[in-house]
Amino acid sequence: MATITVTVNGRSYTNDVEPRTLLVHYLREHLNLTGTHIGCDTSQCGACVVLVDGVSVKSCTMLAVQADGANVLTIEGLAQNGQLHPLQEGFWECHGLQCGYCTPGMIMAAYDLLQQNPNPTDEEVRHGLEGNLCRCTGYHNIVRAVQYAAAKMRSEEVTV
Repeated sequence: MATITVTVNGRSYTNDVEPRTLLVHYLREHLNLTGTHIGCDTSQCGACVVLVDGVSVKSCTMLAVQADGANVLTIEGLAQNGQLHPLQEGFWECHGLQCGYCTPGMIMAAYDLLQQNPNPTDEEVRHGLEGNLCRCTGYHNIVRAVQYAAAKMRSEEVTV
């Protein structure tokens, strides 16, 4: 066993984990943060995306021991004081989700994108989400949702 200390969504956790435990399993099974989904177990789908020290990471490809000392942001950490984050709101308002399975990973990847580029073109949004698969939508509404959030985060008036 290895002892790790990780800050997740602003809260510090210290746990003993098996060295082979993936970060996604640590989040879901040790911390009961089940918003991070396991979709493919092969790093192809992006349902497990979280931010580690501000960078989007497919948590099924990272060991929990590699996150020792890191700051991790999951989908549960986006909403503040009962208010949805603009990305969460955008996916709701612009119908950017259907079954919702890919949504947490899509939102976290989009969050990373908007931190780097607060005013992306539609093509830049599509490129930024390349590693995330959605089997339900045609991605059009996902792009609209990210653009909605980007405008809202820039304090611009948004329309649906």
